[in-house]
Amino acid sequence: MADEIGAKLDILIKLQAAALTSSMESSKDKIQFLAQAGLRPSLIAEIVGTTANHVNVTLSKGRKSVKGK
Repeated sequence: MADEIGAKLDILIKLQAAALTSSMESSKDKIQFLAQAGLRPSLIAEIVGTTANHVNVTLSKGRKSVKGK
């Protein structure tokens, strides 16, 4: 029962995230927005259509560019 509820919640999260990021053009913006919303890299990767490694690299580069400014 709990697994079923968890699966349904994951679907709802993915649908909501896709709707919220549909107007964003770059995957970088989508990744940063979803990370700030508290989603884990593996879930962000599924939503954006990339790998968790790509998500982690994008977030890391974003943090480095903020530190450099």
